[in-house]
Amino acid sequence: MIAPFRPSVTLDNLAEVPFAIANYTDDVRIFAGCLTGRKHWPTVAVDGFPVPRLAAALAHSVLEVERVDDDAMRPRHFCRVVQEEMHAPFTGFNRAKDQEFTPKFARLAQVLQRDPTGLSLRADPSALAPERLLVFEVKGDVANFARAVSRVPGLELIDEEELPSDEDKAPFAYLLVPDLVALRQILSLWQTWLSVGELPDGYAPWRDVFGCLRDLRVWGPADRVQPLDVEILEEEIEGRDDEELVSLEFELIYRGAVAVGAAAESAVVQSIAQAGGNVIHRARIDDIAYHAVLARIPVASIRMLIARAPGSLAGVEPIMHIRPQSVVTGIEANDSIAPAAPVAERPVSEASILALLDGVPVAGHPLLRRHLNVEDHFGLEPDALVAQRVHGSAMASLIVHGDRNRPEPPLPRQIHCIPVMGSNDRFPPDRLIVDLIYQAVLKMRGGEQPSAPWVIIVNISLGNVRRPFHGQLSPWARLLDRLAYRFGLLFLVSAGNVTGNFPISAFHTRTAFEDATPAVRAEGVVNALAAVVADRRILSPSETINGLTIGGRNLDWVSQADRASARVNVDPFTDLDTANPSSALGPGFANSVKPDILMPAAREHLRVIGSGSGVIVSPTSPARGAGLKVAAPPRSGIEGAEAFTNGTSAATALASRTAHRIHDALEAAYGQEFLQLSGTHRAVLIKALLVHPARWPQEAATLVKRLLGPLGRGQAPRQKDNIRRFFGYGLYDADDAVACAADRATFWCVGDLGRERVVDVVVPIPSAISGQARPHSISATLAWFTPVLPGRKSYRSVRMKILEPGELDVLAVTGHGGQPDMNQTNRGTVYTRQWSGDRAAVVTEGMTVTLKIQRDPDPAAPVDEAVPFGLAVSLEMPGELRLYDQVRTRLQPRPPQRAMP
Repeated sequence: MIAPFRPSVTLDNLAEVPFAIANYTDDVRIFAGCLTGRKHWPTVAVDGFPVPRLAAALAHSVLEVERVDDDAMRPRHFCRVVQEEMHAPFTGFNRAKDQEFTPKFARLAQVLQRDPTGLSLRADPSALAPERLLVFEVKGDVANFARAVSRVPGLELIDEEELPSDEDKAPFAYLLVPDLVALRQILSLWQTWLSVGELPDGYAPWRDVFGCLRDLRVWGPADRVQPLDVEILEEEIEGRDDEELVSLEFELIYRGAVAVGAAAESAVVQSIAQAGGNVIHRARIDDIAYHAVLARIPVASIRMLIARAPGSLAGVEPIMHIRPQSVVTGIEANDSIAPAAPVAERPVSEASILALLDGVPVAGHPLLRRHLNVEDHFGLEPDALVAQRVHGSAMASLIVHGDRNRPEPPLPRQIHCIPVMGSNDRFPPDRLIVDLIYQAVLKMRGGEQPSAPWVIIVNISLGNVRRPFHGQLSPWARLLDRLAYRFGLLFLVSAGNVTGNFPISAFHTRTAFEDATPAVRAEGVVNALAAVVADRRILSPSETINGLTIGGRNLDWVSQADRASARVNVDPFTDLDTANPSSALGPGFANSVKPDILMPAAREHLRVIGSGSGVIVSPTSPARGAGLKVAAPPRSGIEGAEAFTNGTSAATALASRTAHRIHDALEAAYGQEFLQLSGTHRAVLIKALLVHPARWPQEAATLVKRLLGPLGRGQAPRQKDNIRRFFGYGLYDADDAVACAADRATFWCVGDLGRERVVDVVVPIPSAISGQARPHSISATLAWFTPVLPGRKSYRSVRMKILEPGELDVLAVTGHGGQPDMNQTNRGTVYTRQWSGDRAAVVTEGMTVTLKIQRDPDPAAPVDEAVPFGLAVSLEMPGELRLYDQVRTRLQPRPPQRAMP
């Protein structure tokens, strides 16, 4: 209960905002201030609530007023606690004497005074110098850690959006210290904090930083061999002889000077030899600050590095990380059948705009032989048995033909295929996959004689099952981001599939699970997936920020007759249009929206494999009754066979097909005018148009909101966080995306935007929508390719946005609730907004709306070059068939816009 006097500022505040904060602090100055009259102390915003807390609070409680008993002198406000949070431990009120500390930390004070950015805190150690790195292992709320760091004078915070998320199992941040003396003094501060519980005058803000940490240490063996990698290595060597060799990837500390890097590599190679191993591949890619070797190591030596034993490879200074060798995500193609007749063939152009980096396809398959240009740069085809060429054949088939359950015309251009998987659809055992992808793209688009100079779309239906995303960008993702900007390439990457078992506690028996109503079953499955969300993260390299990440939609075009064969398993989402149970979940790097969109990945069923406190289920394999129909290797004497597949790899292939169809539609509509745009501008425009029509499925989004919440006032951003981790920007209908509709008009433009510049895009508004109180909307999607450089304060170097137009009131529209909010969509390289309403708009003759495209100030070192972007804008009023024609008439004399700064 709070009972302020009448009159008082407290009473006025409670009347205006019915919330209060109870602060728990050990700062004796605040208690003294209550007596001396000092009332102003530093405060910190509390997410989701309109009242701040004391910056020095060890803990706080948010109180909401439920009722007020009025009183002439002291009205009583009865409150309930709606949120509580700890920030630091209580260690008493002891205060050490200044003279004990001042000499000890003189060097640290000099560093902070000499260079305001001398201490640089980063989220990723890539391209930094580990001998000067302190590792901050964060506990509790990462946002609290960010706020504590921001209050330390001279300590430069990383771009806050790139901090690890609270759901990461072991969030880390890295402090780059200018010299070893200052580093040792920070360590000494930490030890003092642990032993005494207090810090000297002038260093009090460090107390709040230390209160957010589990540990603080110099970079060492525990960082070179991280916990997830330890788990994988332990499983891989279990039961194997000490002399057996296992391949490991050693990521070296990147040194800009080639000679220094070569010396470091030599030292690592020597240490590997001393451990009984041998190097089989090495790579250095300056573009992404990547230096690595692939080596075979004896099991006995692996046991030592797992234990971080003295003298093991985990202690070798030039090594940044030691990881298991990358393993590709696999697919299945089951229930082979005789081929159906292909759709009538048309001439096929050899000028490929789409490349497929995948397994070796069955290039002679009747469905593929006219449509593929295969370049085996790495000599992988001879070792790939025809019967094993599943992955590349299925992906090529989906790109060229779509789901063969629903025959469509094939694409009019050949697909440029470069195999990066060989025997048994696996990565080659003697190559680093990052270097393999790099070399493939260079051969295709780099040098004086590129093999596929017109390619602007690249399909990556691959992922590393051993590298789920937990905050730090993988080298593979960094590579895709750099290549996207350098060559103007749109990479479409599969989110990955998590096909392991998971429990559903809502049902105790298989019968209960099967007999549940569709709504009850769907609720149980969504709750079960939410309970294991931390173990279902997207797989490398799908955290790419310049590429688009594709998740799996629970949809296919299997006939009703074939669907009956799937009934031996359980359809978890009979009546719900949603993501596949196995489709990996977001968010992405810097809490960006990932996956970006969901494409059909087949209706995935679940198989009950156990029960106890609840049933245990496993996603089933694709089959004729639940799968996408694709070209397959020969089976049981069937040449030119077709089979059934599923998953996010397949969904990504369908997304690539859709990207190609968008290009075809623009080429058909604008001819040479479109083709004369640079490849980069066409790629970034297709990126915008791919995301533009995506929408959250209303019923499924409402279900996630109701089940996962959190409920209460001010919780909308967290609710949307839960929704977008499942759906990204939304489900996608490829046919609708490329169709021309009379009640919808879509505009587009491309351009380049210089530093801190704004460009105006003028959109004509048709008078047909005026005066009609019926649903209508305007939506806009902006996409760009950002320069990236590991080791900068901000990895995403360029940020853009669409400013809210000023004519929304006249158009009678407001921000649509079923989309990521502006903060969530402003964290990647796609910015999309939808405004909708059902009141009558007031549209005057010749009316236009101006959309301002703004390039925000660069968050780190300025990027001088202009950055390419594409914009898509749509106006829609369902049922108003005059809309498109009116817009077309107004634009007829004008060519498509090319926006310039």
